[in-house]
Amino acid sequence: MKIAFIGLGIMGSRMAKNLVKENLDVTVYNRTRSAADQLVKLGATMSKSAADAVKDADVVISMLSTPGVVHDIAFSDSGFVKHMKQNALWVDCTTVDPGFSRDAAAKARSYNVRFMDAPVSGSKIPAEKGELVFLVGGAAHDMQEVQSLFDIMGKKTVHAGDTGMGTSLKMLVNSQLAQAMAVFAESVVLGEKMGFSRDFLLEFLSALPVTPPFIKAKADKIKLNDYSVEFPLEWMQKDLHLLGLTAYDNGVPQFMASVASEIYASAKADGFARDDFSAIIKSLEKRAK
Repeated sequence: MKIAFIGLGIMGSRMAKNLVKENLDVTVYNRTRSAADQLVKLGATMSKSAADAVKDADVVISMLSTPGVVHDIAFSDSGFVKHMKQNALWVDCTTVDPGFSRDAAAKARSYNVRFMDAPVSGSKIPAEKGELVFLVGGAAHDMQEVQSLFDIMGKKTVHAGDTGMGTSLKMLVNSQLAQAMAVFAESVVLGEKMGFSRDFLLEFLSALPVTPPFIKAKADKIKLNDYSVEFPLEWMQKDLHLLGLTAYDNGVPQFMASVASEIYASAKADGFARDDFSAIIKSLEKRAK
Protein backbone atom coordinates (compact mmCIF):
# COMPACT_ATOMS: atom_id res chain seq x y z
CA MET A 1 0.00 0.00 0.00
CA LYS A 2 1.35 3.40 -1.01
CA ILE A 3 0.42 6.24 1.32
CA ALA A 4 0.56 9.99 0.80
CA PHE A 5 0.41 12.16 3.92
CA ILE A 6 -0.42 15.84 3.45
CA GLY A 7 0.01 18.28 6.34
CA LEU A 8 2.84 17.99 8.85
CA GLY A 9 1.83 20.30 11.67
CA ILE A 10 1.70 19.41 15.35
CA MET A 11 -0.57 16.42 14.73
CA GLY A 12 0.23 15.40 11.17
CA SER A 13 3.99 15.21 11.68
CA ARG A 14 3.58 12.78 14.56
CA MET A 15 0.93 10.69 12.84
CA ALA A 16 3.06 10.40 9.71
CA LYS A 17 6.13 9.57 11.79
CA ASN A 18 4.36 6.58 13.33
CA LEU A 19 3.52 5.28 9.86
CA VAL A 20 7.07 5.77 8.62
CA LYS A 21 8.49 3.97 11.68
CA GLU A 22 6.50 0.91 10.60
CA ASN A 23 8.49 0.89 7.33
CA LEU A 24 5.43 1.70 5.26
CA ASP A 25 5.73 3.36 1.86
CA VAL A 26 4.92 6.96 2.83
CA THR A 27 5.27 10.08 0.69
CA VAL A 28 4.83 13.36 2.56
CA TYR A 29 4.02 16.92 1.58
CA ASN A 30 3.89 20.10 3.64
CA ARG A 31 3.82 23.69 2.46
CA THR A 32 6.79 24.39 4.74
CA ARG A 33 9.25 21.83 3.39
CA SER A 34 11.51 21.82 6.47
CA ALA A 35 8.70 20.10 8.42
CA ALA A 36 9.38 16.95 6.38
CA ASP A 37 13.13 16.77 7.02
CA GLN A 38 12.96 14.46 10.03
CA LEU A 39 10.53 12.12 8.28
CA VAL A 40 12.80 11.90 5.24
CA LYS A 41 15.65 10.85 7.52
CA LEU A 42 13.43 8.06 8.83
CA GLY A 43 12.61 6.81 5.34
CA ALA A 44 9.74 8.90 4.00
CA THR A 45 9.77 10.39 0.51
CA MET A 46 9.21 14.15 0.26
CA SER A 47 7.27 15.61 -2.64
CA LYS A 48 7.50 19.13 -4.04
CA SER A 49 3.72 19.44 -4.30
CA ALA A 50 0.56 17.81 -3.02
CA ALA A 51 -0.36 16.80 -6.56
CA ASP A 52 2.96 15.01 -6.98
CA ALA A 53 2.64 13.32 -3.59
CA VAL A 54 -0.69 11.64 -4.38
CA LYS A 55 -0.19 10.49 -7.97
CA ASP A 56 0.71 6.88 -7.11
CA ALA A 57 -0.95 6.66 -3.68
CA ASP A 58 -3.58 4.08 -2.79
CA VAL A 59 -4.47 6.10 0.33
CA VAL A 60 -4.11 9.85 0.85
CA ILE A 61 -4.29 11.15 4.44
CA SER A 62 -4.70 14.87 5.04
CA MET A 63 -4.28 16.58 8.40
CA LEU A 64 -4.65 20.32 7.86
CA SER A 65 -5.83 23.36 9.79
CA THR A 66 -9.12 24.69 8.42
CA PRO A 67 -11.79 23.87 5.83
CA GLY A 68 -10.44 26.69 3.66
CA VAL A 69 -6.95 25.20 3.65
CA VAL A 70 -8.30 21.73 2.82
CA HIS A 71 -10.32 23.19 -0.06
CA ASP A 72 -7.33 25.06 -1.47
CA ILE A 73 -4.94 22.11 -1.29
CA ALA A 74 -7.49 19.58 -2.52
CA PHE A 75 -9.65 21.41 -5.06
CA SER A 76 -7.90 24.55 -6.31
CA ASP A 77 -6.36 24.65 -9.80
CA SER A 78 -3.28 23.00 -8.34
CA GLY A 79 -5.29 20.76 -5.99
CA PHE A 80 -4.36 17.15 -5.43
CA VAL A 81 -7.71 15.35 -5.82
CA LYS A 82 -7.75 15.43 -9.61
CA HIS A 83 -4.26 13.87 -9.59
CA MET A 84 -5.25 10.88 -7.45
CA LYS A 85 -5.55 7.39 -8.91
CA GLN A 86 -9.00 6.20 -9.87
CA ASN A 87 -10.78 4.64 -6.85
CA ALA A 88 -8.00 5.69 -4.46
CA LEU A 89 -9.13 6.59 -0.93
CA TRP A 90 -8.80 10.06 0.58
CA VAL A 91 -8.94 10.10 4.39
CA ASP A 92 -9.35 13.62 5.73
CA CYS A 93 -8.38 13.86 9.40
CA THR A 94 -8.79 17.64 9.55
CA THR A 95 -11.37 19.01 11.97
CA VAL A 96 -13.94 20.55 9.64
CA ASP A 97 -17.71 20.89 9.78
CA PRO A 98 -19.92 18.01 8.56
CA GLY A 99 -21.29 20.05 5.67
CA PHE A 100 -17.77 20.57 4.36
CA SER A 101 -17.01 16.84 4.60
CA ARG A 102 -20.12 15.92 2.64
CA ASP A 103 -19.33 18.51 0.00
CA ALA A 104 -15.74 17.28 -0.25
CA ALA A 105 -16.98 13.71 -0.66
CA ALA A 106 -19.28 14.72 -3.51
CA LYS A 107 -16.49 16.62 -5.28
CA ALA A 108 -14.10 13.69 -4.79
CA ARG A 109 -16.64 11.29 -6.33
CA SER A 110 -16.68 13.40 -9.47
CA TYR A 111 -13.01 12.40 -9.88
CA ASN A 112 -13.78 8.76 -9.01
CA VAL A 113 -12.02 9.16 -5.65
CA ARG A 114 -13.42 7.67 -2.46
CA PHE A 115 -13.62 9.90 0.61
CA MET A 116 -13.66 9.31 4.36
CA ASP A 117 -13.80 11.87 7.17
CA ALA A 118 -11.69 10.70 10.11
CA PRO A 119 -10.92 13.51 12.56
CA VAL A 120 -9.16 12.50 15.75
CA SER A 121 -9.70 12.96 19.44
CA GLY A 122 -6.38 13.66 21.13
CA SER A 123 -3.60 16.23 20.94
CA LYS A 124 0.19 16.30 20.58
CA ILE A 125 1.21 13.65 23.11
CA PRO A 126 -1.40 11.02 22.09
CA ALA A 127 -0.43 11.65 18.46
CA GLU A 128 3.21 11.06 19.37
CA LYS A 129 2.41 7.85 21.24
CA GLY A 130 0.01 6.52 18.63
CA GLU A 131 -2.91 6.80 21.05
CA LEU A 132 -5.39 8.88 19.07
CA VAL A 133 -9.06 8.01 18.72
CA PHE A 134 -10.29 8.11 15.12
CA LEU A 135 -13.87 9.26 14.59
CA VAL A 136 -14.79 7.89 11.18
CA GLY A 137 -17.53 8.79 8.74
CA GLY A 138 -17.80 6.74 5.56
CA ALA A 139 -18.31 3.27 4.17
CA ALA A 140 -17.48 0.38 6.50
CA HIS A 141 -15.49 -1.45 3.81
CA ASP A 142 -13.37 1.67 3.22
CA MET A 143 -12.65 1.89 6.93
CA GLN A 144 -11.58 -1.76 6.99
CA GLU A 145 -9.14 -1.01 4.18
CA VAL A 146 -7.25 1.49 6.34
CA GLN A 147 -7.91 0.05 9.78
CA SER A 148 -4.31 -1.15 10.04
CA LEU A 149 -3.15 2.47 9.56
CA PHE A 150 -5.55 3.73 12.21
CA ASP A 151 -4.21 1.04 14.55
CA ILE A 152 -0.68 2.36 14.07
CA MET A 153 -1.63 5.98 14.69
CA GLY A 154 -4.31 5.43 17.32
CA LYS A 155 -5.66 3.24 20.08
CA LYS A 156 -9.32 3.20 19.05
CA THR A 157 -11.50 3.66 15.99
CA VAL A 158 -15.15 4.68 16.21
CA HIS A 159 -17.23 4.20 13.06
CA ALA A 160 -19.73 7.01 13.59
CA GLY A 161 -21.74 6.35 10.42
CA ASP A 162 -21.89 7.63 6.86
CA THR A 163 -19.89 10.51 5.40
CA GLY A 164 -19.87 13.54 7.67
CA MET A 165 -20.68 11.64 10.84
CA GLY A 166 -17.04 11.50 11.93
CA THR A 167 -16.80 15.28 11.78
CA SER A 168 -20.23 15.52 13.40
CA LEU A 169 -18.97 13.55 16.39
CA LYS A 170 -15.80 15.67 16.53
CA MET A 171 -17.93 18.80 16.83
CA LEU A 172 -19.50 17.38 20.01
CA VAL A 173 -16.15 16.26 21.47
CA ASN A 174 -14.46 19.63 21.00
CA SER A 175 -17.50 21.53 22.24
CA GLN A 176 -17.24 19.74 25.58
CA LEU A 177 -13.46 20.05 25.64
CA ALA A 178 -13.50 23.80 25.05
CA GLN A 179 -16.27 24.54 27.51
CA ALA A 180 -14.74 22.40 30.27
CA MET A 181 -11.45 24.27 29.99
CA ALA A 182 -13.23 27.63 30.05
CA VAL A 183 -15.30 26.72 33.12
CA PHE A 184 -12.22 25.49 34.98
CA ALA A 185 -10.25 28.64 34.10
CA GLU A 186 -13.09 30.91 35.23
CA SER A 187 -13.34 29.02 38.53
CA VAL A 188 -9.61 29.36 39.20
CA VAL A 189 -9.57 33.09 38.43
CA LEU A 190 -12.61 33.73 40.64
CA GLY A 191 -11.20 31.56 43.41
CA GLU A 192 -7.99 33.56 43.47
CA LYS A 193 -9.96 36.79 43.76
CA MET A 194 -11.80 35.30 46.74
CA GLY A 195 -8.52 34.66 48.52
CA PHE A 196 -7.49 31.08 47.67
CA SER A 197 -3.99 30.42 46.42
CA ARG A 198 -3.63 29.49 42.78
CA ASP A 199 -1.72 26.29 43.57
CA PHE A 200 -4.46 25.16 45.97
CA LEU A 201 -7.17 25.80 43.39
CA LEU A 202 -5.30 24.07 40.58
CA GLU A 203 -4.78 21.02 42.79
CA PHE A 204 -8.18 20.89 44.48
CA LEU A 205 -10.49 21.76 41.60
CA SER A 206 -8.71 19.52 39.09
CA ALA A 207 -9.13 16.50 41.39
CA LEU A 208 -12.89 16.85 41.87
CA PRO A 209 -15.15 14.12 40.45
CA VAL A 210 -17.08 16.82 38.55
CA THR A 211 -13.92 17.82 36.66
CA PRO A 212 -12.99 16.07 33.37
CA PRO A 213 -9.81 13.96 33.67
CA PHE A 214 -7.86 15.95 31.05
CA ILE A 215 -7.98 19.06 33.25
CA LYS A 216 -5.45 17.58 35.71
CA ALA A 217 -2.67 17.60 33.11
CA LYS A 218 -3.59 21.14 32.08
CA ALA A 219 -3.63 22.29 35.72
CA ASP A 220 -0.15 20.85 36.29
CA LYS A 221 1.19 22.83 33.33
CA ILE A 222 -0.64 26.01 34.35
CA LYS A 223 0.99 25.70 37.77
CA LEU A 224 4.36 25.90 36.00
CA ASN A 225 3.16 28.75 33.77
CA ASP A 226 3.68 26.34 30.86
CA TYR A 227 1.41 27.03 27.90
CA SER A 228 3.51 25.21 25.32
CA VAL A 229 1.15 24.18 22.59
CA GLU A 230 -0.54 20.80 22.50
CA PHE A 231 -3.76 22.08 20.94
CA PRO A 232 -3.50 25.70 19.72
CA LEU A 233 -6.05 28.08 21.19
CA GLU A 234 -6.81 29.53 17.75
CA TRP A 235 -7.88 26.12 16.46
CA MET A 236 -10.16 25.61 19.44
CA GLN A 237 -11.85 28.90 18.63
CA LYS A 238 -12.07 27.77 14.98
CA ASP A 239 -13.72 24.51 16.03
CA LEU A 240 -16.31 26.36 18.10
CA HIS A 241 -17.04 28.54 15.08
CA LEU A 242 -17.57 25.40 12.98
CA LEU A 243 -19.83 24.06 15.72
CA GLY A 244 -21.92 27.20 15.38
CA LEU A 245 -22.25 26.64 11.63
CA THR A 246 -23.24 23.04 12.24
CA ALA A 247 -25.78 24.01 14.88
CA TYR A 248 -27.28 26.56 12.50
CA ASP A 249 -27.57 23.93 9.76
CA ASN A 250 -29.44 21.69 12.20
CA GLY A 251 -31.62 24.40 13.73
CA VAL A 252 -30.30 23.79 17.26
CA PRO A 253 -29.23 26.70 19.50
CA GLN A 254 -25.88 26.38 21.29
CA PHE A 255 -26.09 29.00 24.02
CA MET A 256 -23.12 27.95 26.15
CA ALA A 257 -20.91 26.99 23.23
CA SER A 258 -21.57 30.38 21.64
CA VAL A 259 -20.39 32.13 24.80
CA ALA A 260 -17.32 29.87 24.92
CA SER A 261 -16.55 30.74 21.31
CA GLU A 262 -16.49 34.43 22.20
CA ILE A 263 -14.25 33.77 25.22
CA TYR A 264 -11.72 31.98 23.00
CA ALA A 265 -12.02 34.68 20.34
CA SER A 266 -11.21 37.26 23.01
CA ALA A 267 -8.18 35.24 24.16
CA LYS A 268 -7.02 34.98 20.55
CA ALA A 269 -7.31 38.76 20.22
CA ASP A 270 -5.26 39.10 23.41
CA GLY A 271 -2.34 37.41 21.66
CA PHE A 272 -2.67 33.83 22.88
CA ALA A 273 -3.64 32.29 19.52
CA ARG A 274 -0.54 30.10 19.18
CA ASP A 275 -0.40 29.08 22.84
CA ASP A 276 -2.13 25.98 24.12
CA PHE A 277 -5.87 26.45 24.57
CA SER A 278 -5.35 26.31 28.33
CA ALA A 279 -3.92 29.84 27.96
CA ILE A 280 -7.53 31.00 28.06
CA ILE A 281 -6.89 31.41 31.80
CA LYS A 282 -4.34 34.16 31.03
CA SER A 283 -6.90 36.06 29.02
CA LEU A 284 -9.50 35.76 31.80
CA GLU A 285 -6.95 36.96 34.35
CA LYS A 286 -6.39 40.14 32.31
CA ARG A 287 -10.08 40.95 32.70
CA ALA A 288 -10.30 40.26 36.42
CA LYS A 289 -10.44 43.44 38.46
